[in-house]
Amino acid sequence: MPTRVHEFAWPDRVVVGTIGLPGARTFYLQVRAGTQIASIALEKQQSALLAEKVDELLDQLLAVEGNPYSIPTSTPIELVDNDQLEAVTEQFRTGAMSLGWDPATAQVVIEAYPIPDVDPDSNDESLDEDDADVPEMLLVRMPVGTARAFAKRTREVVGAGRPACPLCGYPVDADGHVCTPPEV
Repeated sequence: MPTRVHEFAWPDRVVVGTIGLPGARTFYLQVRAGTQIASIALEKQQSALLAEKVDELLDQLLAVEGNPYSIPTSTPIELVDNDQLEAVTEQFRTGAMSLGWDPATAQVVIEAYPIPDVDPDSNDESLDEDDADVPEMLLVRMPVGTARAFAKRTREVVGAGRPACPLCGYPVDADGHVCTPPEV
């Protein structure tokens, strides 16, 4: 069965944003090109790791002798996007992701795949042929400046969660926090 690919070669917008209050937020990677938009759910840790790896990839390319790709050392201010997510319709919840580099177009490439639906009570012969069973993936190719801005915003979104308890380091909920300080 062919995979439905949500592909964005030169997106107008690539951001990680959230819906919900700290402690109960859902993270989304949202991409838009013209009227085409895709939103996939991520875990907070996936979002943080993606931002870290995008910056690492760009820093490695920056270190290449002569920097033939014009990698910015910091986030271009004109590419900063602090707007809220647009209308979210979740395509899928992300499982595996990969990050790469396309030297032909000088773009960072993100691929995201859904968490596989495994029903232990079903067998492969009983799958329906409707759209719900079509495998999906998100493929995003973004220029280096956009990638720097994406990583910066993602780090800020991840860091905007619940404050950490000064005693135990675990998040403090809005309704309070009870902890046992570490023994000295």
